Amino acid sequence: MTSNHTDCHYCLQSLHGRKYALREENAYCVSCYDSLFASPCEECKQPIECDSKDLAYKGRHWHERCFKCAKCSRSLVEKPFAAKDEILLCTECYSNEYSSKCFHCQKTIMPGSRKMEFKGSSWHESCFVCQYCRQPLGTKPLITKDNENYCVPCFEKQFAHHCYSCKKVITSGGVTYHDRPWHKECFVCAGCKTQLSGQRFISKDEYPYCVDCFSKLYAKKCAACKKPITALGSAKFISFEERQWHGECFNCAKCSVSLVGQGFLTQQDDVLCHECGSAS
Repeated sequence: MTSNHTDCHYCLQSLHGRKYALREENAYCVSCYDSLFASPCEECKQPIECDSKDLAYKGRHWHERCFKCAKCSRSLVEKPFAAKDEILLCTECYSNEYSSKCFHCQKTIMPGSRKMEFKGSSWHESCFVCQYCRQPLGTKPLITKDNENYCVPCFEKQFAHHCYSCKKVITSGGVTYHDRPWHKECFVCAGCKTQLSGQRFISKDEYPYCVDCFSKLYAKKCAACKKPITALGSAKFISFEERQWHGECFNCAKCSVSLVGQGFLTQQDDVLCHECGSAS
């Protein structure tokens, strides 16, 4: 600007009829102002004089002619741009080099546009939709099946089973018992209500029981050790005249030899091998 300020604040030369610049209410001739305060251009390293346009971005400065894409050299003045490792790029060059590709349409997700991320992949906001109703999923709860994403209502409508116990939708996991689906937390012992998922259990009259409850309520007792006979897994038991034994407990009452698969004799409540029975 031109003014009637008397002297330059730095060199003290008269400013009468000359251009000058103000800084903190002090007037400087153009030469002093540029040498004292002009920012160096990031591109050409020359000072950006007060009669030149100073373009600034994150504390760095450029001449208008130097503010250009580092890759294609096109001017970035009044155009969108992106920065990568402090290098300025036009949106086209940045996209070609660094932008994510949409998982759905495989097109570039342009800088500045909204990007949705899910399970390590990226989508355009308009591509991140429910596979069934095609409505945007945004940040709403969703369920994935066969690499396709569904909003919860559509998934429940199309795929979900309903728990035999509580009748509510099973969205993941679950247990199948007698060809019926159950939530893991709903599949419990009919006696003590302990969760049975991942546990050993025994079925009685179509109801599941934990081993302890079944043993207390229904299991027959071994005539030898008096403990319950559950027949879990490959366990064997012997039955004779309304009495039962664990396979390992069905032994001669005198010599303790196993009688499993062998002939035996009875003497009152005892079972005996032929040798012990004949000697009695």
